Amino acid sequence: MKVIMIEDDAELAEILSEYLVKYGIEIENYEDPFIALSVLRIKDFDALILDLTLPGMDGLEILKKVREFSDIPIIISSARSDLSDKVLGLELGADDYLPKPYDPKELEARLKAITRRRERREDKKSEFTIYKNRREIYYKNQPLNLTPAEFEVLSFLIEHPNQPIDREELIYSCESLSDRASEKTIDVIISRIRNKLKEDPKSPKHIISVRGIGYKFVP
Repeated sequence: MKVIMIEDDAELAEILSEYLVKYGIEIENYEDPFIALSVLRIKDFDALILDLTLPGMDGLEILKKVREFSDIPIIISSARSDLSDKVLGLELGADDYLPKPYDPKELEARLKAITRRRERREDKKSEFTIYKNRREIYYKNQPLNLTPAEFEVLSFLIEHPNQPIDREELIYSCESLSDRASEKTIDVIISRIRNKLKEDPKSPKHIISVRGIGYKFVP
């Protein structure tokens, strides 16, 4: 397991790294949150350990920024005891909150627990795997050759399985499209995605038309 940590306490980071590596967990720590965010955009990790009190940027702000481009499992590791921080962190997308001080063994257990949950979620996605940092989607273990708009539409549908999504919502979820894009644009994008999935347009397996609304993804 490879984990990125954003922690400005170098001594704590070293202690955790030396302990966790014994259990197959490799820690890559960054004290500078700006550098860490850049690394997260280009490298894949199994989890993120995030301190809240950091130089230059509050941990909750980092959490918001990470969730704009990644669904990586996140454990907040913080000495801040304010309940509102814990609640807000979970609401912003953290998976767990571990108050300092704690035993490294507890961190090990929580890391393994959240990565198991992630693996179960990915299993439910069936034949699809999303790599957000690389902006790639694999179908049946093969990469799909997708345009930016196709990637954004398909990943949004995959992340909302079995939910009817209207065309307008797909437009607004897609950074590659202008807000002035038409619903017909979405239909064209869906048609191209289906073609790349080799789906029968009359009887598609994964991307189903919902009359009067838009589309839904069936795993």
